[in-house]
Amino acid sequence: MTLNFTKMNGAGNDFVMLYNRDLSLALTKDQIEKLCDRHRGIGADGLLCVEPATDGGDFKMRYYNADGGEAEMCGNGARCFGRFVNHLHGDSLSKIRFETLAGMISAEFEAGQVRINMSAPQGLKLGETLPVAGTNLSVHSVNTGVPHAVVFVEDLENVPVREWGAALRYHEAFQPKGTNANFAKVLAADSIAIRTYERGVEDETLACGTGMVACALIHHELTGAASPISVLVKGGDTLRIGFTEYAPHEYTDVTLFGPADFVFQGTVQL
Repeated sequence: MTLNFTKMNGAGNDFVMLYNRDLSLALTKDQIEKLCDRHRGIGADGLLCVEPATDGGDFKMRYYNADGGEAEMCGNGARCFGRFVNHLHGDSLSKIRFETLAGMISAEFEAGQVRINMSAPQGLKLGETLPVAGTNLSVHSVNTGVPHAVVFVEDLENVPVREWGAALRYHEAFQPKGTNANFAKVLAADSIAIRTYERGVEDETLACGTGMVACALIHHELTGAASPISVLVKGGDTLRIGFTEYAPHEYTDVTLFGPADFVFQGTVQL
């Protein structure tokens, strides 16, 4: 099988993009994992497919982690998905709505950057003390399309992201599906920096959109920081998270604004 693909990245989070509006592609878990392999494939944190809408959207986004498993959502992937679809339509679209397993997402386009309006966060928990890799951590958690654990630290540069991230990812508190793990540092009242260990990639990534949103919302919960909140990611980009808290711990109009860049196009044999 020969596949035409586009490689994109959103703040360093990279993706293989496939057009599957006719549903002619039915990739297996192993094939997706091979495509995302950085040594024997194209290399990516995940794979996205454009599929026909079935529930009132303009399109459907299917997202697969690098291990081949399908996930509910990916914030950086959603921005890339939106720009990819707009590119396929000659950059003529001002806004699109697309279906995900986490709900309906909308995307708007502005000078090469994309703002997505995300589904409402669920399951917010603050300040749970959990044993993690031989120490006790104060762990916050929220589902921003996919589950995220958040730990605020003073020394972000030297935090053991892989060790603590893997321990949180498989922690009994987040079973059976596990969680993504984020480590955040406050830079200013309206600014934080984060590092993320991603479930399905099983390693630190340069950025994670839903993780940025989770950290920004929890920063607001802990400090009262106003929207929008700037988030600096490992890849060096700073993105903006907007939100409206319409009741205690309840949010609407959650947005993620940042880059979505084309890297290259090609064909690959499966």
